[in-house]
Amino acid sequence: MRRLLSLTLLAFLMLMLFAPFAFAEEAASAVANDAKLRYYGMAVLGSGLAIGLAALGTGIGQGIGLRGATEGVARNPGASGKITTTLIIGLAMIESLAIYALVVVLIVLFANPFKL
Repeated sequence: MRRLLSLTLLAFLMLMLFAPFAFAEEAASAVANDAKLRYYGMAVLGSGLAIGLAALGTGIGQGIGLRGATEGVARNPGASGKITTTLIIGLAMIESLAIYALVVVLIVLFANPFKL
């Protein structure tokens, strides 16, 4: 049992030592790949932050609009039809901002600036 463990550990150590030589590549392509990885990493982080802030802003805006509509209906139940229509139009306008943010995020994520 101990011999099998030591052979497995030795094989794993040899694999770790010689893997960089097996997967080595030229320096020019490594620099290009590094720039690509850096770009896509920043694009993913920026996109996540952008869509999160857009969702936060639209959620707050919709909450404020819904609060105002419910207060308006509570004060004047007879005007609930007009208030509801205005509320739905306003919520659609606010939600369109989140959709625009999603479109921009998808463009940033899937655009390839490294095409020649």
